[in-house]
Formats: sequence, structure tokens, C-alpha cells
Amino acid sequence: MSTVPSTEPSRTTGTSPVPGLLVSFVAAGLAVAVGLVVPTLSPLLVAIVLGVLWRNLFGQPASWGPGIALAGKRVLRIGIVLLGFQVSLVEVLGLGAWALLLVVAAVGVTFCSTVALGKLLGIPAAQRTLVAAGFSICGAAAVVAVEPVTDADENDTATAVALVVVFGTLMIPLLPLAVAALGLSAQAGGMWVGASTHEVAQVVAAAGLIDAEAMPVAVTVKLARVLCLAPMVALLALARRRHAANTGATKLPPIVPLFIAGFVAAMLVRTTGVLPTALLDIVAVIQKLLLSAAMFALGLGVHVRSMLKVGGKPFVLAAAATAVIASIGLAGALLLGQG
Repeated sequence: MSTVPSTEPSRTTGTSPVPGLLVSFVAAGLAVAVGLVVPTLSPLLVAIVLGVLWRNLFGQPASWGPGIALAGKRVLRIGIVLLGFQVSLVEVLGLGAWALLLVVAAVGVTFCSTVALGKLLGIPAAQRTLVAAGFSICGAAAVVAVEPVTDADENDTATAVALVVVFGTLMIPLLPLAVAALGLSAQAGGMWVGASTHEVAQVVAAAGLIDAEAMPVAVTVKLARVLCLAPMVALLALARRRHAANTGATKLPPIVPLFIAGFVAAMLVRTTGVLPTALLDIVAVIQKLLLSAAMFALGLGVHVRSMLKVGGKPFVLAAAATAVIASIGLAGALLLGQG
């Protein structure tokens, strides 16, 4: 995605990260508070909308640059590491072989079909890869986890995050309505939501609108999709390293970025069961704040004029990816969740 020339100061002008970090966490606190008041609103969506509105209505002070850059990279990666504490291998494996097969199908088919359609639409490889990762695995966290192993720029990442959060939020009311219209059981509805909805927070909100019994099924299926994050990043890194070797490039991405290794380590610690529930709840809040701060920073990188120049192709791709994963989720729910 091309960058629109701007008369605003550079985002990295200045030396102190304090102003940018401060405003990012203030925005994150506001987004989390809104999410508590209105549970159907994802804090990540609220945070990125705040960033987009601020950037396009008021611009960004130069003094924010270093802190915003820090929030959009390092803070975000720390948030992804903490996301690992939500995933227990014991709970995921407890879904059974067929449910795990559904998860693999949802992730694999959605990722590959989104990349293929993006190529047909003429969307650059980096951007279609980011959209595919976000829509197939775990939303914004997957977008930014995959970004280091692509050639994506700031606008590509911010646009993919915006798309995955917006379309995932649209699914919050639509899937429960569809579950009711089709007469699905709470278990089937939870499986559909978990296999199809993009963000963990959106899964919780949508499942809560169905039934209390749908919640644990939906969250566990969703966390099984989150588990796919590490192997997907590793596979993409290997593919890019092969491509770089064939073209003679000297800069190669790590097979497993450090923050992805941290995500896996956190997941393994969670699986041991040594951490008390109270501590895990605190970590979940911190993780939500960190990712919301990062989403605000990414929102500040969204140039509406630049997105308008690209046209509707990314939105078509996002809608198609949502339709694919929702269809696979429904098929799995009908086959596995009606017992």
C-alpha cells in the first residue's frame, strides 16, 4: 500500500518515548473501560478506531513518534507473549481429534484461499498474507506476529488489523442470530463462534449472546486456533528464507522470532497448571492493555486517503475470508456439535 505524502512531522521525530507511550496507554485504558461497559465492543477495535480518528482529524505531534513506534512494535510483541498464558494444551487436546481437525481445516483452508484470492485481486503479497493470517488464526495478534516475516510496511499492517477487527466485530451479533435462526444447540453454536470469529474478545462476546453453555466450547476452540500461530509464523519464515536464498538476498528472517518463542514458552507454563487463576486473570488484563496500546499506535498509522486510493479490494478480500471461515465453522458445528 502506498504511503500518502504528508506535511506532518515524522512519527519517529524526537528522542523520548514517554509522550507516545503515555498517550498510547491512556487510549488503551479508555478502550478497555469501554469494553467493560459495552462487552460487545472489543477493546482492540475501540483502540484502533481512536488511533485512526486522531491521526486523520488532528494529526500526530512529533513528540509522540518514538513512543508510538515502541508501542507498535515492542509493546505489541510483549502482548503476544502474554497471549500464550491463555492457551492450555490440556484444554485444547480435550476437544478431541475431530474438533482439532476442524480447527486445522478452518485455519489452513482460510489462509490458503485468502492468499490465493488476494493474488487474483492484485493485492500485494505482504498485505494478503497479513489479512490471511489475521482472519484464519487470531485476529490482530496474528497480523502483527506474521508481519516480521513479510515485506509489509506500516500501512499494510494497520490496514490488515483494521479489517480483521471490524469484520470480527460484525460477527458478534450476526453469528448468535444465525445460531438461533438455524436452531443450533449451545454446543454447536459455541463451536461455530470459536472456529469462525477473529478475536478472542469477540468470541467471548458472541458466545455470551448465545448461551452460558456455549462459552467454554467457543473459547477452547478459539484457543486451539491461537495455538496455530507459532507453526504458521515458522512456516512463513521458512518460505521467505527459501525465497531469499534463491534471489541472493542476505537479510533472512529468523525461523522463530523471539516473541513467538516467548508465546510458546508462556503457553507451556500455562499448560503445567502451576499458575493460580487469580494471577492468570491479572495477566489477561495486562495483555489486553498492551495489545490495546499497540492497536492505538497502529491506528495512528492508518491514512484514510491512502486506503481510499487502494479502493475496495482489501474489503472484498476481508469479506471473502470471513465467509470462508464462517462456512467451515458452520460445517464443523453441524457435524460435531449437535450431539
